[in-house]
Amino acid sequence: MVGIPEDFIEGSGNPALDAARLLRQRLEVNRGFGWDMPVGSASRASVPTQSAVSGEIEDREAVLESIRAEVADCTLCGLCEGRTQTVFGVGNKSARILFVGEGPGRDEDLAGEPFVGRAGKLLDKIIQAMGLAREEVYIANIVKCRPPENRNPATEEMAACFPYLERQVKALQPEVICALGGVAAKALLSTDLSVGRLRGEFHEYAGIPVRVTYHPAYLLRSPGEKKKAWEDIKALMAHIGLRLPA
Repeated sequence: MVGIPEDFIEGSGNPALDAARLLRQRLEVNRGFGWDMPVGSASRASVPTQSAVSGEIEDREAVLESIRAEVADCTLCGLCEGRTQTVFGVGNKSARILFVGEGPGRDEDLAGEPFVGRAGKLLDKIIQAMGLAREEVYIANIVKCRPPENRNPATEEMAACFPYLERQVKALQPEVICALGGVAAKALLSTDLSVGRLRGEFHEYAGIPVRVTYHPAYLLRSPGEKKKAWEDIKALMAHIGLRLPA
């Protein structure tokens, strides 16, 4: 049995919000405005030609860049007033795994990239323990602007920003989503349940399996939960047929 990596730490564990109905209502309104954009896709069960794969990747990149540009100019909620820059997402456009956190902190706001602070360094170690590089997965957040004092994003802020993530997911077409912490889990799954109640099994968002685990920042504060988080990561890998490195 593979043990937990030494440096496995960090998570967000501060629930304190959701209002799933408001969020979903807002998404339905956004779809009415044409935000539910079709994205070119190819079934993973089929074996596309090299040119088809190249075309699909180019299509994904074009869609993501279009969304990124919208996010950069977004003023849909008050978070735009205090940001240095938006934090869209980073990683492989063909990633099999999508990690979703709650929102950028100070380091991310300055860098324009998610998970680059202490929690990000822990996430990098987790990804490395999986036998992968940061460049092989995709990392994004529920909200794209930093909440003041790194507080949890408010319901209205998540409702305004979530459609961007929804479109990112459609463009990326990941095989599995890893929800890091309570805010991400509640927004993706429309639930009030805690991470402790949600972890340990697979859920679903837009037809994609979702595994919930503790946010790296929480694991930094509560290292005793690292073993549980590593079990979640191993289950996620097994679900898509990824083997742990020897």
